Amino acid sequence: MSRLFFCFRSEHSSFRLKYRKMYNILNRSIVIIDLSQNLLLKLIISNNQEIFQRSIQKNLQYLDLKKHQRIQTGEKPYHCSDCGSSFTTQRDLKIHQRIHTGEKPYHCSDCGSSFTTQSHFKTHQRIHTGEKPYHCSDCGKSFNRLSSFKIHQRIHTGEKPYHCSECEKSFTSHRNLIIHQRFHTGEKPYHCSECGKNFSQLENLKKHQRIHTGEKPYQCPECGKNFTLLENLKRHQRIHTGEKPYQCSDCGKSFDQLENFKRHQRIHTGEKPYQCSDCGSSFTTQSHFKRHHLIHTGVKPYQCPECSKSFNRLSSFKIHQRIHTGEKPYQCSDCGKSFTSQSNLKTHQRIHTGEKPYHCSVCGKSFTTKNDLKIHQRIHTGEKPYHCLDCGSSFTQQGDFKRHQRIHTGEKPYHCSDCGSSFTQQSSLKIHQRIHTGEKPYHCSDCGSSFTTQRDLKRHQRIHTGQKLLSLGEDF
Repeated sequence: MSRLFFCFRSEHSSFRLKYRKMYNILNRSIVIIDLSQNLLLKLIISNNQEIFQRSIQKNLQYLDLKKHQRIQTGEKPYHCSDCGSSFTTQRDLKIHQRIHTGEKPYHCSDCGSSFTTQSHFKTHQRIHTGEKPYHCSDCGKSFNRLSSFKIHQRIHTGEKPYHCSECEKSFTSHRNLIIHQRFHTGEKPYHCSECGKNFSQLENLKKHQRIHTGEKPYQCPECGKNFTLLENLKRHQRIHTGEKPYQCSDCGKSFDQLENFKRHQRIHTGEKPYQCSDCGSSFTTQSHFKRHHLIHTGVKPYQCPECSKSFNRLSSFKIHQRIHTGEKPYQCSDCGKSFTSQSNLKTHQRIHTGEKPYHCSVCGKSFTTKNDLKIHQRIHTGEKPYHCLDCGSSFTQQGDFKRHQRIHTGEKPYHCSDCGSSFTQQSSLKIHQRIHTGEKPYHCSDCGSSFTTQRDLKRHQRIHTGQKLLSLGEDF
């Protein structure tokens, strides 16, 4: 038979505490207790009051009621000798002590996992049984844990009962609040025994440890590829499904990854959240910002073992290596021409498509590459950013500046393999090589004569037009 104890201090209107053994002293009884005085205020019994009261004090000891009372008073009389933590009940202390002893008395017969508490064990078993007894009436989602279900319901109610005292941010669960507070305190209680790195969340430590163990527990059923993180597997699976769940409301473009979608949105918003403290330049992505910062530091961590040339970007280094290997993995489907980088292929394909996506806002002229547009804009701005320290000449293009510097240095890097002649420009070498090949690519439409250079063709055409040379020494 159960007896009902009513607590006047409880938040609940009728806090029920059941006790199973009453020694059959009474057929019916109701005990009403005032916890503020810890006294029996009213005892309605149909038999001997003294025996009943003595039985309660000796055998019941108000265990359930006292446990509830400690919730109200905050009393925690049971202390852990290892770490000093305090608990309201001896049972909670025993469960806690298993952290120090490593005891896990509840074993799963399906997978061999062990647990410190029976409740955690029962929750775990639902992974194997697939049981999800807690159902959300709003969206139909099911959960295998009551706590997860309650937290989920707050999505629909909007309730965020846990508030940060530092920044007043609110959270749906106490766990999320504790994790958040570590941003303010800097606390990182989870340590990697392999490399000493610290983490604010246990989940992040477990993910990190897979770097050391090489564990990749998530396998793609389509191709068998393994992943260390579940989110990486999910992203990978979109390659097979073609799913692109993130769609831009401005232009309709879809993305398979959230981070790529967020980066894309900055094109429309103009947001550039990464700012360089050295020069004030802003960037849409952190990777572009880091790459830019190497300009100021001068660090070029990628060095070519063939020619010792160094690069500040891994991608640039890999593309450069193809000069030595001769690899050109990107091929044009229209003409079969191959390229060392995908960006070069895309630029080339615009020859076939006629696409010129970069437009000058001043004169409306269009260009196939962004770099060509920048060079063109200098016509309007008059900017000549490349300056010769030897003679003070300035240039709009870096290529022109480098060619000019060879006047001062005497450098002639382009050599003819037939006769050994050297040239300052590659274009001069190509013209020269036509002496050996006999190639004359420029043809006169009037008489059919052919010429090795465009300049010679123009000079010849004046015979037909009657145009006179301004001077014998005129340079065309």
